[in-house]
This record gives sequence, structure tokens and C-alpha cells, in this order.
Amino acid sequence: MARYFNGREIELLAPAGTFEIFKEVIQARCDAVYFGGPVLNMRMMRKGYNLSHEEIVEALDIAHRLDKKVYITVNNLFSEEDVEEAKEYLRFLDGARPDALIVQDMAVLELIREMELNLPIHSSVMMNVHNLEMIYALRDLGVSRVVTSREMDLQTAKLLGQRSGMELEYFIHGDMCSVHGANCYFSSHVFGMSSNRGKCMKPCRWDYRVKKDGYVYPAEYPLAVKDMFMYEHLPELIESGITSFKIEGRMRDKEFMVMLANSYGEAIDRYIDDPIGFDRTVDTKELYNNRKRDFSTAYAFGKPGLTNINRRYEGTGKFYSTGKVFSTPTAERELSEKRVEQLRERLAEVEQPQKTKANLAVRVNNMEQARMVLELGVDSLYLPGDVFEPDKPFTKRDIKELGELKGDSKIYLGLPRMMTELHFDQYDQLLGGERLPVDGIIVTNLGAIRRYNNTGYPLIGDSNLNVYNHLSAQLYANLGLTQLSVSPEMTLEHFATFASRCETPLEVVVHGTPALMYMEHDLYQNTELMEPIAEEDNQYVHNNVLVLKTDQGENPVYRDQHGRCHLLFAKELCYLPLLSEMSGLGISSFRIEGATYSVEQLREIIVSYQQAINRSDSEDDMLGGLKPVYAGYTLGSLQFN
Repeated sequence: MARYFNGREIELLAPAGTFEIFKEVIQARCDAVYFGGPVLNMRMMRKGYNLSHEEIVEALDIAHRLDKKVYITVNNLFSEEDVEEAKEYLRFLDGARPDALIVQDMAVLELIREMELNLPIHSSVMMNVHNLEMIYALRDLGVSRVVTSREMDLQTAKLLGQRSGMELEYFIHGDMCSVHGANCYFSSHVFGMSSNRGKCMKPCRWDYRVKKDGYVYPAEYPLAVKDMFMYEHLPELIESGITSFKIEGRMRDKEFMVMLANSYGEAIDRYIDDPIGFDRTVDTKELYNNRKRDFSTAYAFGKPGLTNINRRYEGTGKFYSTGKVFSTPTAERELSEKRVEQLRERLAEVEQPQKTKANLAVRVNNMEQARMVLELGVDSLYLPGDVFEPDKPFTKRDIKELGELKGDSKIYLGLPRMMTELHFDQYDQLLGGERLPVDGIIVTNLGAIRRYNNTGYPLIGDSNLNVYNHLSAQLYANLGLTQLSVSPEMTLEHFATFASRCETPLEVVVHGTPALMYMEHDLYQNTELMEPIAEEDNQYVHNNVLVLKTDQGENPVYRDQHGRCHLLFAKELCYLPLLSEMSGLGISSFRIEGATYSVEQLREIIVSYQQAINRSDSEDDMLGGLKPVYAGYTLGSLQFN
């Protein structure tokens, strides 16, 4: 089965959570169905969901007899323990012959190459593809279709599709996320349940209060977005040149999914048959009456702002299909001496040829911090591509000044976490002229690696590349990265095994308040468009910083120069007591995220880490007298097994 409009193929892609649902949905008016197998996918939270090996084989037979396609999700991050299971599973899939796999982890690409398998690959939305260079890089790695970033508007998708010639897949209906794909670490740090490994506990659906400037604002559920609804905009989707129209819903029930597939499929057929006389609203009322949340077109036509936030059906925090609660507001766990000792013992068990002395790197937010870092002789100074307001981005003059001050320190220029074509244009100009006094570039996405690999500046990978196993590390190293930052979602067991097997130099973020969520959605609009309902000061950060508050604490939210928001830890990450054991694992660099500290606060933290790195034995006082600046210390996801 295939649909065409002016010679362009259009595919309606529907989800199925179980084999019983698949058997009904595949008979509906869709062209293809996607589902997960028994392992290694992003829907691992519900017992009885996903298909067995036998069901996968039967599903493929049913679909192909109907001249329809099947895509199988192998789309979570792999631990080292998952790699052997992945090899066996991929061999099975190679024999079963699905029409494509939908993948997130670069390890899948590496395994398919090493094992010489014949499995077509589509990049998952969790790869967060958002620029032309990323598409080119994935094409070079053998990917044949890209699922675009959820924040991509249709005009950008049209441009990227036309220029790249790549098939694009675009979400048109269903549950969306307020955070950029694979850039949410909240669930892993609070529960040890990785959102990138299919176990998200949905902290975006909690009931928060917004505070800023000493006021509380009426912004219940400020991260809970509406469901995507593009039914009335099928002409615009088709005109954009998108190949595959994707419905979300692998956790939703059979009747609901069949209704969606039939409504959208019937509308596409009506438009193909009579585009001038097409009625956009035929099934709108039925879809609206059966909605799970209210509807939005999300980013399809530009940044939606507060209109994208759901009010009507939030407050349950539940799976709509089961009624079971995801989670309730929960504070980050406090650092405890008992847990630190357990971590030390486990890390010390991992054998390494020799203990190495790690470098210390510090990411700053302004020139005053940067000058102080160089004054202390820190090994590496990181200048961010995303600068938190009210500070301003580092100018070329700033970089030159720091270059004159750096002495034996190295300076690395960071790139924005999300890079549009405009950002590439700007950095091309900055890096393509006179040589800057920097020692390398911190890259944040696959496209930037491809673009700047031959500029003469060494490249190191930032933490949001989500490197979780030695195979993905190996692939990035082969692409030219000289150092990689460990995924912030690493739990203890996964970290110990990964570090012992990885040959690429590794960096670990050891202190600070890294971003738990990185989003296009501007939370500050709540304070700019709404009237306050109460007065209340922030507990730990200045009142000019927005915080999201629950009864368990306050998470500061900083906005950068691009208008994007970074939701940070309520507590500070602190691995100071574990430095000796991490050095024993061969970690080559320890990073302090210093953006939110005053100069004097940051100075005290840096000196404490310099002293700890230079000590030959463990300090009796596990924190060396260092006191938290914010709500306390936490070990983040590393505290979980």
C-alpha cells in the first residue's frame, strides 16, 4: 500500500503496543506500523507490552501480505551489559527482515557495521535531529530516514528535506514532551530511572508553582504540554515534503489507536482525491471528544509559548490507559557517608593498568569567573555556547583577552546545545577567519562534529551526546573526537563497567548544578504574561532567577541568550569524595559546572577539587570542609545501581 500526492510518497505511520493491538491497527487505514520488541526500546515500563520474537515474525508476515511496512524500535541507550543482548537481538532482527529499525544509540550503527547486517536504519526522535549537518552525518553513517526534533517547524523541515534529499518523519498526533529529545535527566537523577532508557517517571507532569522576583504565579503544571494535533493541517504537512506522518501512542489502547489511524488515513485519502474541495474538519469533533489531553499544533508553525501547556486534564500524573501513578514530586537524594563508602568500594574493584591524575575543567558563564579560573591555573577553561542571563555571550575580544591570560591552562570554546542553520553560519564566520587562542571546541551534536572536524581545532564531546557504552564512544572517536563526557544518566554499575572498557579519554561532571531539563519552551513567560497570586522569596537563588517549586524543593531555571530554558538541580552534584576512585578508573578530566556560582563561591569549590586531585590519599573529612551553596549535596544518578 502506498499513497502519493504530486508524485511524492506519503506514509501514515501508526503505533502498536502489543500484538493484539497490532493485528487491529495494521488493518486500519495506515501504511506502516511501529512497535517494540522484548528488549532495548523506549517503552519498558509496562509489563505485557511490546512483542515477543515469535510475535514479531508473525507481525511482519501479516503486514507484508497487506503490502504494509513494519518498523521496530531499538531506541534506548545501551549499557555495557546490553551490548551482548543487542548483538543477539540484532541477529534475530536481521533474519526477521523488518522494513527498518528506529534507533537512538550510536552503538546500533556500530554493531550493524561490525556484524555486517542488512538492517535499514531510521534515526529516532531521541537523536534530536535539528540541523542539516546532522542529517548529512547520519546519511554518511547509513541512516535512510530521520525523525525530526519535536521542536522543528514545518518550514525548517521543508528546507532540510529539500536540501538533504533525506526522508523525514514528523510527529502529527499524540503525547509530546516539553524537553528537547534525549535532554531530560530529571527522572534518572531523582529515581535512577532513565528517560533515555525507556523508564521515564514523568516529572514534567508534576504540579509546580512558579516563583520569581519575590512573587508566586498561577502556573500549575507549567511543563505539561498538550497532545499534538495536526489533523486539520494535513495539506501543510504534505506541502512540506515530509514522507512519514507519525502518530504517537504505543501505550494507548486498541480502540483509540484504530480510531486515530482511520481518521487520519481517511482524511489523507480525501485530500489526495480532491485537494481543492478538502474539508479539514470532518472528524475533528470525534477526535476532540476522544482526546486524552487538550490539543496543540506544538512547534509546527512556530514557537507556541504558553498555548502549548495543558491545563484541563493534568493533575493525575497517571498512565491514561491504566490509571497507575507515574510519580509524585520527589527531592534529589542527599549525599550520605554510607553510600559514598559503597561507591568507593565498588569503583575500587574495577581493575585498571595504572591510576592517572585527572585534569580539572571548569565551565563558566562570564568573564569575571573566567579570569578567576585562569588565575587559579585550572587545567581547562570551558566557555559555553549557551550563556545564562543576565550575562552576555563571550565576544571575540573576550576570547583574545583570555588567550593572553591563560598561561599553561587550555581554553575550549563551547557550542550551543541546539544548533540551527543560523548558529552554523555564525560559528563558521568566527572559526573560519583568524586563528582564535583556543585549544579546542566542545561539540554538542553530530552535525557540529562533521562541520568542524577539519578546522584544525581538536574536538571534545559534551555530556548531551549521551555516550553510555564503549561502542558509541568508539564511533565518536572514529569521527574525530579526542575526549568524551560520560552520560549524566550513568548509574554506578553501568559507569564502572563502561569506564573500564572505554579506550577514549573520558570526562565526568563532578560538581555543580547541571541542567536536568533543556527546553525550547520559555518558562519565564509565566511571569511576563500572568499576574502574581502571592509573595514569596526564593530559598537558595536570587529572586531574579525563576524557580519551579514543589513541596520537595525548588529547582532554578535559567534562560540563555537563545531564549531556551535550563532547569537545574535543586541540590548540587558533588563527587569530591570519589575523585581518587574515579582516577583509578582512568577518568582523564573532572568538570565543574560553575555557571551559577559567584566568583568567590566558585573559587572555594575549585580550590577544594585541586587539593583533592593532588592528594595521594583520602581525606578523613569526605568533603574537605566544603559546604553546599544551595539545598545540599547529591550524587545524582551515580547513587543508583
